[in-house]
Amino acid sequence: MKIIIIGGVAGGASAAARLRRLDEKCEIIIFERTNFVSYATCGLPYYIGDVITDENQLTIQTPESFKRRFNIDVRTKHEVININVNEKKVEVKNLISNEIFFESFDKLILATGSKPILPSFYKESEKVFTLRTIEDTKKNKSHINKHNIKSATIIGAGYIGIELAENLRNLNMDVNIVDVNDQVLSILDKDIVSFVHATLKKNGVKLSLNDKVEDIIIEDNKVITVLSNNKITSDIVIVAVGVVPESILAKKVGLELGLKDSIKVDEYMRTSIEDIYAVGDAIEVNNFITNTDTLIPLAGPASKQGRVAADNICGINSSYAGSIGTSILKIFDLNVASVGINEKECINKGIKYEKVILSPLNHAGYYPNANVLTIKLIYDKSSLNILGAQLIGTEGVDKRIDVIATAIKAKMKAYDLAYLELAYAPPFSSSKDPINLAGFIVENIENGLVKQFYYEDIDNLRKDSNVILLDTRTPLEYGRGFAEGFINIPLDNLRERINELDKSKKIYVMCQSGLRSYLATRILVQKGFDAYNFAGGYRLYNSIYTEFYK
Repeated sequence: MKIIIIGGVAGGASAAARLRRLDEKCEIIIFERTNFVSYATCGLPYYIGDVITDENQLTIQTPESFKRRFNIDVRTKHEVININVNEKKVEVKNLISNEIFFESFDKLILATGSKPILPSFYKESEKVFTLRTIEDTKKNKSHINKHNIKSATIIGAGYIGIELAENLRNLNMDVNIVDVNDQVLSILDKDIVSFVHATLKKNGVKLSLNDKVEDIIIEDNKVITVLSNNKITSDIVIVAVGVVPESILAKKVGLELGLKDSIKVDEYMRTSIEDIYAVGDAIEVNNFITNTDTLIPLAGPASKQGRVAADNICGINSSYAGSIGTSILKIFDLNVASVGINEKECINKGIKYEKVILSPLNHAGYYPNANVLTIKLIYDKSSLNILGAQLIGTEGVDKRIDVIATAIKAKMKAYDLAYLELAYAPPFSSSKDPINLAGFIVENIENGLVKQFYYEDIDNLRKDSNVILLDTRTPLEYGRGFAEGFINIPLDNLRERINELDKSKKIYVMCQSGLRSYLATRILVQKGFDAYNFAGGYRLYNSIYTEFYK
């Protein structure tokens, strides 16, 4: 059997290695149009920022190592320009010699990946860059070093844009991020992303949000980014507004296409034409949570899809159940992660949901260097299935998002998180892990032990004469800052001062993180009050207010 793979990064390389492990006799050829295979796309910003100093570390395998270890024929600088489905042949162009030749196949895997979106304002220039391949990265890094670049404008505030901002700031460059949206990282909701904005600003990254790029002008050895409301002058511009599936070959062949011309596949990675499979960024996948079609261009899913395709080619019944989009990002000293769908998507899809927001310590408070970890958990109000989560903190974010991702895949209920037995020792967690605490809150809500309110409710509550807004922090904490309209009665004095509160009015309670206000609501409810707990605490309130409304 002869198998041709078009594209040699995550999905293609994974498929090739799995094929060889399953079948020592088959002939495997990878055609890759760049000069590199099996490289770490996610590491490219860190090479520019000198965190990774050896470019060889970006490549997991080379054509030579693929040949030695796997007996796989890898041909870089070779572009497949057409596929003859009837004759089962691919037309290939050698990009070095310009020779064109044909290669037959029994099975074909399309792992063509994605390509950067080039907006109408994009200009071809030595000062304007994209960042998708190692070649892009080397070109960018060489220009920065050769011309002693001091400033950069990054257009696009997704993963690549944010990672680039950190790495360029670490090179002491003046960095401005531009995005048409009013926030960075659209996968996050505004409450959680407010902490990201604060971290970026604290580290000297300028944000030009809710502003549209009209033009890029090269003038006097500088680049002028013309916005709707402003102009930014810098030494270079990096365009990172997103990617779209690379599906030119699929269109030529007549494969069935999906969202944004992505390639439609079934759970076995088969396309609409027999013996042609597709994996990675180029394909449309099933959203495991909503059971709808979506695009999730991440290396993790691509590698697993490559494995599934290889299994089925070799006669193993293997299927891909769909993706939940688990991701994590380092932003200076902050780590931010997400999985599943966010609150905005729930609203857009008309899903009835509940959200839990808590800010526990990442490990035992008595052990040195404990830090706050903020968790936002979203679950379906009717089924109690976990819909998604967003986490932010300095330590412990990665393992908690992975626990929630596992719980989603296992189709656990949100309250099941309460009783997971997770590793505990003071340097790593608490006897009640933050994940357990999230589950406890869900359990309390569903059992009617606590009612919540949120940031978006506060403006209307301030106008309501039939409510009392109560802050249960200490006078010292309250004096440092409080939400307008909230009176202060510390939790430890609440029982003795409870007569100061009017039982005919609803009580809306806030503290720093949500724990003391919860305790206060339990006291109040058992004393006959109608009390509500603020999800996320003053820490969350202040972050949202400062970043979006102050």
